[in-house]
Amino acid sequence: MLMPYAPAIAIDGPKGVGKTDTASRHADTVYYLDQVEQQNIIQADPHLTTAPAGSLLFDEWQYVPEVWNTVRRQVDAGAPAGRFLLTGSASPVAGVDTHSGAGRILSLRMRPLAYYERYRPVSPVSLSELLLGDMDPIAGQTSQATLADYFEAIVESGFPGIFQAAPQLRRRLLDAYVQRVIDKDLPESGYAVRHPETFRRWLTAYAAASSTTTSYSRILDATTAGDGHQPAKTTTAAYRDFLTKMWLLDPVPGWVPVNNEFTKLAVSPKHQLADPALAARLLGLGARGLGTAQGAHMAGPLFESLVTLSVRTAAQAAEGTVSHLRTPKGDREVDLIVQGPEGQVMGIEVKLTASVTDADVRHLLWLREQAGEAVTNLVVVTTGSTAYRRTDGVAVVPLALLAE
Repeated sequence: MLMPYAPAIAIDGPKGVGKTDTASRHADTVYYLDQVEQQNIIQADPHLTTAPAGSLLFDEWQYVPEVWNTVRRQVDAGAPAGRFLLTGSASPVAGVDTHSGAGRILSLRMRPLAYYERYRPVSPVSLSELLLGDMDPIAGQTSQATLADYFEAIVESGFPGIFQAAPQLRRRLLDAYVQRVIDKDLPESGYAVRHPETFRRWLTAYAAASSTTTSYSRILDATTAGDGHQPAKTTTAAYRDFLTKMWLLDPVPGWVPVNNEFTKLAVSPKHQLADPALAARLLGLGARGLGTAQGAHMAGPLFESLVTLSVRTAAQAAEGTVSHLRTPKGDREVDLIVQGPEGQVMGIEVKLTASVTDADVRHLLWLREQAGEAVTNLVVVTTGSTAYRRTDGVAVVPLALLAE
């Protein structure tokens, strides 16, 4: 935990990931700023001159954006470590000026529960150790997870209040989550959705593009209704901007190496929603549907979404960043690149299979040839049962075993 070192920490993420519950466990006083009474208390004392001692949590701080600048100034004035926590499910509305907080307020991203956080593996394979170049964490660990289990994990959601619910309730909760975005969250962010059906079509088209670099113009084309009506480009750009501010879109950026060993790389992001269950629900796919001919085309992309969620969560704990690699012509691709705090590079391929062939690792081996000693490990994440290391040095790890 960073509270003993940082005077102010902001925890960002979509609604329902547990920001308030997590932060409140470490706070002495909590201000719930989505409540008018609590807003009035802070607005009456904007400089926090009467605030009690100890750690203060400002939950949904974007409702009173002045709090951000007040916290920044108090950090500049020498606030002690652990003094402030801020949680938010959206950025402030347009036109509200807040200092970036760079160098004063430490920002952390909180995402839905990763696979390993839902089902703690008995003998995990540590991503942080792999990133450091440890060749020992692969020791024949086994998992009982099946392909059906992974499909269930995709649709059950990583939102703490949803994933353990009965399937019928879970589906309704996910539907309600999307509806709340339309009816409440977007209007509160300063944008009223005049045509909810158009918004839902665009979000569904985005879900269908999960784990791809499909252009936004093609996503717009896929939004066209049966009557030929297509929303304006400016309208869908507004959708994208507001969903990003609300942390519901979580695209994976293209990799830009610190020391560029590559002549040119594509930088288009890979599309991801905050939770693969939202994508599956928008597309009308359940666990059984992903295993049928009708849903098979989305099984691989949504499994990659689930893997990406786990890798991002583990990488953040290891002080790493996550991106993807793709050459402009698309002849070389690596699904995920984890880059450590000292420039370590780990390439990850995602395969919806139990077995791994030479063809599956060719881009990883190419990455090692190009980046040399910077590459500390190469990994293929699979749906198999056993972790092992191939003779070419590539680690094969079932998703169920991958952890921090």
